[in-house]
Amino acid sequence: MQPMLIFELLVLVAVANATPPVVKRVLGEAFAQPLDGGALFIDGRPLFGSSKTIRGIALSLVATPLAALVLGMGWKIGIVVAIAAMAGDLVSSFTKRRLGFPSSSRAIGLDHMPEALFPFIASRMLLPVTVIDMVVGTAIFFLGSLVVARALYKLHLRDEPY
Repeated sequence: MQPMLIFELLVLVAVANATPPVVKRVLGEAFAQPLDGGALFIDGRPLFGSSKTIRGIALSLVATPLAALVLGMGWKIGIVVAIAAMAGDLVSSFTKRRLGFPSSSRAIGLDHMPEALFPFIASRMLLPVTVIDMVVGTAIFFLGSLVVARALYKLHLRDEPY
C-alpha cells in the first residue's frame, strides 16, 4: 500500500468531483447547459439528468490538471483522473435514471464508488497504483464523502446533505 500516492489521488478525485457543485454555487445557472441536452433514453427517462452540465465537466477538466501540477504530479494524471471521475459520475447518473431515481437523488455507494474507483483504475496508465491502493482509496473516498457532503451542505456548497 502506498499512502502518499493514495492521498494525492484522493485530492485529485476530490477536486474533480467538487468542481461542478462549487462552480454551480458560484455561477448559478449561468452557462449550465445539460450534457444530455434534455435527451431521453429509450425508457423515456433522461439520459443523465439536468444536474450533469457541460460547464461542470469542462471546469473539472481544467481544475484537476491544475491541482495535479500543484501536487507535482503532472497535468496528464490530472486529465486522466478528471476524465475518469466524470465518466464514473455519468455512469452513476445514467444508472440512477434507469432505476427511476430523480436527478440529484441519493443512492449510497452508486453515488460514490464509480467516481472514485474509475480514476484509481485509470491512473494505472501513468502511476504504479496497486489493487490494494484502489480498494483503500475508493473506501476512503466513499466514507469521507459521506462526512464531507454534510459539511459542504452546511456551508451551502451542496444542495443536499448527501
